[in-house]
Amino acid sequence: MSEFENAGPSATGAAPQLRTWDFAETLLVALLADLAFMLTGGTALKSLILNFGGGEALSATELQEVWLQGRWQGTGIILGAPAVILVLWIAIRMARRGFSEYLALNWPSGGEVVRALLLMAIVLTVEMVLLSVVGSNGYKPGPDLIVRSAAGLFAMLIGSCIVAPVVEEFVVRGFMFRGWSQSFLGPNGAIVLASALWAFGHVQYDWFGRFNVFLMGLAFGYLRASGNSTWLAVIAHSAVNTLVYFSVGPYV
Repeated sequence: MSEFENAGPSATGAAPQLRTWDFAETLLVALLADLAFMLTGGTALKSLILNFGGGEALSATELQEVWLQGRWQGTGIILGAPAVILVLWIAIRMARRGFSEYLALNWPSGGEVVRALLLMAIVLTVEMVLLSVVGSNGYKPGPDLIVRSAAGLFAMLIGSCIVAPVVEEFVVRGFMFRGWSQSFLGPNGAIVLASALWAFGHVQYDWFGRFNVFLMGLAFGYLRASGNSTWLAVIAHSAVNTLVYFSVGPYV
């Protein structure tokens, strides 16, 4: 670990050492959080489909097809989220830091939220202009999800528009930004690299779609850094996802 910081006197009179995970350690924890999400969410999803979906054991290809059903995708995200939070909590406690403090879970002001939403509107407008200029065959701003009921739509929206933004921003703009911004990268480098890795992980999109995700990641990173608030990035992320999911409907 690196980045020792003083925090005020301890019972013995010496200042306790607060640590920030260094570049490599931050990346390792983020990968472990992603692995925990895939294992727990995927396992829980397979179990639910087997017991309540009327299906048998599914192959990876079949599971990917089922993932396009909104109720299962939303449920899988919800079930996988606690494992991610647990990994982050353990890592932060190992660094002897507070969870909220390390992730900059500071609630933004109303004015900051308004400015964040305006920034999202600008970024979405730029992305639409780019799409009209360069074009992208078959590109859609969201996946082709299948929702057959109101319950399925509810599960999809909760998972994709609330839980997913919280989990992703806690990891990327919260944990990764904290460690990388205090490394050789600095804040700007941390924003760019974290956004690039985040975009690369969106394998459901083509390269143009991933570029759009990268641009959005830069905006989220700017909000996190300028407002010292990961919640501000969560709110902006949730607003964008909600707009996208309603704009690509109707679901069948």
